[in-house]
Amino acid sequence: MPTTVLVTDYAWPSLDVERRILAGVGAEVVVATTGDERELVSLAPEADAILTNWKLVTARVLDAARRCRTVARYGVGVDNIDVPRATELGIVVSNVPDYCVDEVSDHALALMLALARRIVDFAAQTRAGSWDNQAFGPLHRLRGLTLGLIGFGRIARLVAPKARAFGLRVLAYAPSLSPGAHDGVEAIGSLDELLAQSDLVSLHAPLTAATHHLLGANELARMRPGALLINTARGGLLDLEAVRAALSAGHLGGVGLDVLDEEPPRTDDPIRRTPGVVLTPHAAFYSVESVVELQEKASANVLSALTGTAPETIVNPDVLVSPSLRLARAT
Repeated sequence: MPTTVLVTDYAWPSLDVERRILAGVGAEVVVATTGDERELVSLAPEADAILTNWKLVTARVLDAARRCRTVARYGVGVDNIDVPRATELGIVVSNVPDYCVDEVSDHALALMLALARRIVDFAAQTRAGSWDNQAFGPLHRLRGLTLGLIGFGRIARLVAPKARAFGLRVLAYAPSLSPGAHDGVEAIGSLDELLAQSDLVSLHAPLTAATHHLLGANELARMRPGALLINTARGGLLDLEAVRAALSAGHLGGVGLDVLDEEPPRTDDPIRRTPGVVLTPHAAFYSVESVVELQEKASANVLSALTGTAPETIVNPDVLVSPSLRLARAT
């Protein structure tokens, strides 16, 4: 029986990289048409491995994937995969936590600068034929302002020195981060304290049950009047209704978003037209170089699992000591 790798979805021109790497075990790549649950359940029984980008790999899909040894995420977060169920079934789940660190950190800074300097507003104004550098109120110097980073993983740690180059003071909060200085960044003991001190806030936390709507109405109210808010992490970290209300009330000075709960948003979604929002289409991760790196690393994770070796970046390490571990089926 041929080895089969099921690709639920992808966002690049071809799967030539994946096919080249997986040819090492003679694997056939099968690509889903829609990637919806019903289709994936029908394709899963023949899959020895699953590669997934944004489509949901649910418990139903995993239960149907009786030969599957591994699910590999094209990306960092694994909230689209039912990791607990995969672990119960002995399926190794991997991700690629380090492929777009440069790109996302650059994008976060780009959104900050666009908001602080009103770049999008000025560009739209001049394109419409006007010429008024006072049209959108006073602008303030970045040097001396405070940037608060929520989460302090790879991306946030790279945002920090880039922000300091603009003269920003940088704070960080993460539950696992001990207070004190960390490579020029001041760790803050609580989220409330960080929000109260920051002129700009950038989200870099993972999306979990505990962090869903991490910033809602109460948290936004604790931010400084006129503060800017950036999210290049996960859409579910923000309560968008509360964000729109804070913008409408004038409490927030602007919001830069690259991620939403629903992607793409409906054409009539108010977030597309909310004043003060700069919205990009989940593009922060993208560069030609980062996509090739992503394809290579995700495929290498699958190749490892198919040859009976644990991938380098396992998100459910407990599965390795499970009696149901499926890596032992490697040929």
